[in-house]
Amino acid sequence: MRSNLLDQKECKALRGIAIFLIVLHNYCHFLKFAVKENEYTFGPWKPHQFMDKLLSLDTNLFVHIMSFFGHYGVPIFLFASGYGLVCKYEDASSKRVGNISFILSHYKKLLSLMFLGFIGFIVVSYLHTQGYHGYTFSRIVAQLLMYINVLPNPSAIIKPGPYWFFGLMLQLYIIYRLFLYKRSSYFVIAFILVCWLLQMLAFPGGDLPQETLNRLRYNFIGSMLPFGFGILYARYGIPLGNAAYIGIVIVSLAVVLFGSLTFWSWLWVPLFIVTGAVATIKLLPKKLLPPLVWAGGISAALFVVHPIAREIVISMSHRGYVYSGIVVYLILSIALAYLLKYLLGLFSKVK
Repeated sequence: MRSNLLDQKECKALRGIAIFLIVLHNYCHFLKFAVKENEYTFGPWKPHQFMDKLLSLDTNLFVHIMSFFGHYGVPIFLFASGYGLVCKYEDASSKRVGNISFILSHYKKLLSLMFLGFIGFIVVSYLHTQGYHGYTFSRIVAQLLMYINVLPNPSAIIKPGPYWFFGLMLQLYIIYRLFLYKRSSYFVIAFILVCWLLQMLAFPGGDLPQETLNRLRYNFIGSMLPFGFGILYARYGIPLGNAAYIGIVIVSLAVVLFGSLTFWSWLWVPLFIVTGAVATIKLLPKKLLPPLVWAGGISAALFVVHPIAREIVISMSHRGYVYSGIVVYLILSIALAYLLKYLLGLFSKVK
C-alpha cells in the first residue's frame, strides 16, 4: 500500500519479466528435445534431467531453462495481482465495492482480453493444421464463462493451454473479495496453509497417477501462495537496503534450483521465485528498467496472442531452426499484441 515498496514502474517491470518467461516457456516446452517442467504435477526425474543438461552445457541450454523454469512467470503475475488489489481497494481513501459489482467488473475485463485471442486461436489453429481440436460447444462456453478449470482433465480440454490463467484469476478475484478483502491477514495465511496441505495430501508419490494434484493446481489451490504473499507484502512489506536484496537474490536462486528436486520443497518454490524477482527489480539500475516496463505495459495483450504466434511459427523450430524460430515467434507475438491493443481501443471507443 506504500509506494516505496513497489512503484508503478517497478510493478510493470515485474510483469515484463513474467510475460517473457511465460511466452518463452510456452514455446520452448513444445520442442521435443527440451526438458519438461514440473508445473501441475511433479515428476522427480525431471529436475535431474535438467541438472544433467545444466552440467553438460548443452547447446540448447537456454531452451531447457525456459522450458523447465519459464512457467514460474505465472507466480510473478499472481504476486503482482495480489499486491495491486490491496493497493487499489484497501487504501483508506478507496471506495468500498460490492461483491457482485467487483466480480462482474473483473470478469468483463478478463473476457474482453480473452475473447478476440480465443477466437483468433481457434481460426488459426484450424486453418494451420486443418484438424479437429476438440472445440465442442460446451467447452467453448466453459472457457468463455471461465469455469473450464474445474472440469475433469483440464490439461486436455483447455485450448490454448495458457488460457487456464483466465479461469484461475477469476477464482482468485472471487476469493479475494468474499474472504480476504479488508479481513485479517490470518485469513490469508490460513488459505495458503490449507491449499498447501491439500496439495501435500494429493501427491501419490512415485509413478502413480497424479490427476488429483493436476486438478488442484489448475485451480486456485495451486496458486494461493504467490497471490497471498502479494497481499501480505502490500500490507506489511518494508523497504530494504541493497545488501539485503542481494542476499535475497542469492538465497532465492539457491532455493529455486535445489528446491525443485523434491516434492515438498517444490511446493514452496513459487514464493522464492517472487522474492528473487522483486529483489532483482529493486537492484536493477533505473536506466535498465524501461525495456521491462515496456514489456509489462503490453503484457496482458502479449499473453493473449502468443499462443496464436506459436501455432504459426513453431514448425520452424521443429525443422531444426530452433533459435531462428524463437526470434520470429517473439517478433510476431509483439506485433499481434499491438494489433490486439489497437482493436480493443477501437471497441472501447465504440462503447
